[in-house]
Amino acid sequence: MNAVVYQGEYDVTIEEVNEPEIEHPNDVVIDITTSAICGSDLHMYEGRTAAEPGIVFGHENMGTVSAVGEAVSTLQEGDRVVLPFNVACGFCQNCEDGYTGFCTNVNPGFAGGAYGYVAMGPYKGGQAEKLRVPYADFNALKLPEGDEHEDSFAMLADIFPTGWHGTRLANLQPGESVAVFGAGPVGLMAAYSAKIQGASEIYSVDRVPSRLELAEDHCDAHPINFDDGDPVEQIIDEHGGEVDKGVDAVGYQALDPAETSKGDDYSYQPAKENPAVVINSLIKVVRPTGELGIPGLYVPEDPNAPDDMAAQGRLGIDFGKLFEKGQKLGTGQCNVKAYNSELRDMIIEGRADPSWVVSHRVGLDEAPEMYEKFDNREAEDEAITKVVLEP
Repeated sequence: MNAVVYQGEYDVTIEEVNEPEIEHPNDVVIDITTSAICGSDLHMYEGRTAAEPGIVFGHENMGTVSAVGEAVSTLQEGDRVVLPFNVACGFCQNCEDGYTGFCTNVNPGFAGGAYGYVAMGPYKGGQAEKLRVPYADFNALKLPEGDEHEDSFAMLADIFPTGWHGTRLANLQPGESVAVFGAGPVGLMAAYSAKIQGASEIYSVDRVPSRLELAEDHCDAHPINFDDGDPVEQIIDEHGGEVDKGVDAVGYQALDPAETSKGDDYSYQPAKENPAVVINSLIKVVRPTGELGIPGLYVPEDPNAPDDMAAQGRLGIDFGKLFEKGQKLGTGQCNVKAYNSELRDMIIEGRADPSWVVSHRVGLDEAPEMYEKFDNREAEDEAITKVVLEP
C-alpha cells in the first residue's frame, strides 16, 4: 500500500510499504477514508525532533473497519470509526483515571503513545491506505454510517478535542474572557471551543491574516496581530484590563513578536523563535488568580533550538510573576477520549461543526506538496489552515 514516509528534514515521499495485519486478538485494521496533516507533524518535517527516516506519518485518522481480531467485541467489518491520536490500553492507572494521553502500557519507558510519531511507540501512522488499531474496543470511536460530516468527524482525532482541552486546562467558565495565543488549527479550535462554552470575549493572537480572519468569522474572536505591536498591550487596551483565562496553542516554536515585522513571510523562522514568549505573555495578560491552559507542544530536547537552554527543554519562564499573581496552569497533551464522544454527538446534533477549519482536501499522492505549503503557513494565492488527505 502507499503511505507518507519521512525521509529526512523537509522531505516526505509516497512509498509502497507493507499492509498492516492483525498482530494481536484485540486489533482491528481499518481502510483509511480521511487522515490529516497536523502542525505537530511539522516539528518532525522541519527536523526539530529526533525522528529517524522511515516513519510513516499520520496520527489523525478515520476510516472503516476491514479486519477484526478474534478478541474484539464491539466492532465489526464495515464500521465507520475515528481514532484518538493517543494509543491507549484502557486498563493502566492513568487510562482508568481518564488520562489516556499518558498511558503507561503502550510505550514502555514513556507515558503516552501515538500513531506515526517519534518516541511515541511502534505504531505506524495513518497517512496511508490502511492502519492497524491496537486495543481497538477501547480506542476506536464509532460514527454514523455513510460519509456525512466526514471533515468534522476527522477533526475528532486531535485538533477539536485538543482545542477543547486547552480551555478545560484553563478552567474556562461561561461569561469569562480568554486570550488564545496561536490561530493555527488547534488555536482556532480552542477559540471555537471557547465560543461554544459561552466565553464573553475571545482574543485570538497570531500574525497570519487568513487565520485571524477565520477566528473572527467563526469564533467571534477579536483578532490580535502581533506584527502590529505587543499582543499583551493590544489585548489589555482593547479589553480594558487583563483577561480571565489564557490558552497557549503555539508551543516551543513560538516566534518572538519583537523579532518579526510585516515584511516577513509566514514560513518557518527558527532564528526569530523565543520558546518561552507565549507562556510569559499569558502570565502578563491573564488577571491575578486566573488560569492558563497549555496544550501547545513543548519537548524535553530540541536539536535545533535557538539556545543551549532551550535545547534541553528548559525555558526562561517568569515564574516569579506567575507566583505573584497567584495563577494556576495546566499542561500536557490532550486525553482525546475524555472529550471525543461528546464532541461527536454535538456534531451529529448540529451544535458544532469544526469542518470550517479544513482548507484543503487532496489525494494522498499530494501530501509532499501540501507539507511544503503548510510549512509556509500562507502561500501567495491560498491560505493553508488544515489539510486532509484521502487515499
